[in-house]
Amino acid sequence: MPIHITDPADPRLAAYRDLKDRDLDRHDRFIVEGVIALEQLIRASRFPLHSLLIAEARRPSLAPLLEYLSPTIPIYTATQPVMDAITGFHIHRGVLALARRPAPETAQQLIAGLPAGPLTLLVLVGLSNHDNVGGCFRNAAAFGAGGVLLDSTCCDPLYRKAIRVSSGAALTLPFAYGGDDAGLLETLAVAGFTPWTLSPTDGAALQSLTPPERLAIILGPEGPGLSPDLLAKHTRVSIPMSPGMDSINVATAGAITLAHVFSRRTK
Repeated sequence: MPIHITDPADPRLAAYRDLKDRDLDRHDRFIVEGVIALEQLIRASRFPLHSLLIAEARRPSLAPLLEYLSPTIPIYTATQPVMDAITGFHIHRGVLALARRPAPETAQQLIAGLPAGPLTLLVLVGLSNHDNVGGCFRNAAAFGAGGVLLDSTCCDPLYRKAIRVSSGAALTLPFAYGGDDAGLLETLAVAGFTPWTLSPTDGAALQSLTPPERLAIILGPEGPGLSPDLLAKHTRVSIPMSPGMDSINVATAGAITLAHVFSRRTK
């Protein structure tokens, strides 16, 4: 039974209060925003749902989805003005959820749980932009990657905006978060993965390459890109572009590379 909230200071809503100021300081819990991400959280996610906060006007359209929930999960409802007062800004989607993080998974643990046979992993190094990380997860899910590895300098893939941009893929696609690029590449080598390091220039043309059976696509931050040492040690790959253009968005580069691999493996 939904619990209607009329007081923005209700202590039961403490985890939803002042979202913009507290989004990065929740430790064992995180916020999910929007219907698409909520659907992924409820139907396909490995993250336990703690509670919901939804605008009263959104409740009828969400009724079929909410039937999947255990009756022990609190569903808080509020008018839009009260919900906005709780969060500290206008939540125009009118849908928030609080979920719990399980113990973090290491890269070794993630790889050990993946199936044998042809496999692609997306590896993110130094990506601090939440839109880019969310976009990379969405692309990885769309083009059949088995999971995502992120070094410790990347932003949190369970940050509210990253989840939303990923269309919920950050909630369903296996990922491991932590370590440095050298450690991740060593783990991948032990597991038999061939790295492709993406660079705007001086690499083998993407369309000329046949994906190895176990492939790791390595993406670095826009601007500095991957380190010269990393590029020198592994297969350097470039996406041909029109004259006058020297680079494209990192999530876009990842999508093009993933789509190339996906098309080669599904012929």
